[in-house]
Amino acid sequence: MKKLNSYSWVMIFTGILLAEIFFALGMGSVKLSGNEIYETLFQGIQSNMPVTAPRQGPVHDIVWLLRFPRLLLAAATGAGLAVCGTVIQAVVKNPLADPYILGISSGASLGAVLSIFLGAGIFFGPDFIGICSFAGAFSISLLVLIISQMDGKPDTTKLLLTGMAVNMACSSISSFIVYFANDKDGIQTILFWLMGSFAGAQWSTLQIIIPVVCFGIIFFWTQNRTLDIMLLGDYTAVTLGTDLSKYRHVYLLMSAFIVGFLVYSAGMIGFVGLIIPHIVRIFTGTGHRYLLPLAALLGAVLLVAADVISRILITGTDIPVGIIVSLLGAPGFVFLTAKKSYSFGGKN
Repeated sequence: MKKLNSYSWVMIFTGILLAEIFFALGMGSVKLSGNEIYETLFQGIQSNMPVTAPRQGPVHDIVWLLRFPRLLLAAATGAGLAVCGTVIQAVVKNPLADPYILGISSGASLGAVLSIFLGAGIFFGPDFIGICSFAGAFSISLLVLIISQMDGKPDTTKLLLTGMAVNMACSSISSFIVYFANDKDGIQTILFWLMGSFAGAQWSTLQIIIPVVCFGIIFFWTQNRTLDIMLLGDYTAVTLGTDLSKYRHVYLLMSAFIVGFLVYSAGMIGFVGLIIPHIVRIFTGTGHRYLLPLAALLGAVLLVAADVISRILITGTDIPVGIIVSLLGAPGFVFLTAKKSYSFGGKN
């Protein structure tokens, strides 16, 4: 049997994603047929009224106001996390790295804790929790980069150790605040937010998130050659005339920026940026030219599927999507680590 090339895999996963989104629009507490979905989508596109306008019929409201926005947010979040995970694994040359390695997760959770329990950023309006979590994620990432290069150029080991230290410090502060707050409602809110959810998806948010994710994917795709060189190490890169230090900073800050927006819109969703790059390398090898777009597509496919499962697994209950992703991802990651044919960097 002839092995498919990377371009074919891109086309296959694109088709899978589009079909998955279409059928996912019909899944939920109210079942919709394929004809209903098609007619509603077509009418929404052809209508002179904006699709965000409510009360255009129950099917319209279900498709355009409830399900379609959250499915697009799930796809964008999966694509963004998967691409950032791929980039960060190359930057730090560590197959166990993920988008939260630089303290993004702890910074985001600290920002959320400060907003929920201490009222920080309440003047931002109803989205103040997400805005504070974004600010915390990006600020802590900057702090990690600054600390890691205080005594000279940072190396990947120093970067990882600094990220771990800052992670523990932020987590300790968050735990301290939660422990003494004695606020049951606040604790329930922060726990649900830390597990991730697409239930709050809105078109106004998507107008920001989707362009940010798309720009990030395109930017990293143009950097595929430099990312390939990073897998070879700094010494080899110098012999090829490339100083990886400045690229490393730019890539890490860009990743933190993208993940910060995703945390702002969907909360904390782990495992995607860790496992998706490993799965995609089975199809494409380690070259980032096809690895990045395929990772984006497969990440989107995974989170769209996880969102559907979170809505239909228990009737009337919207399970945090982070729980579903972990249940799906953990067995798969164990299987990948046991495969003798898998490799990270070096040979394909």
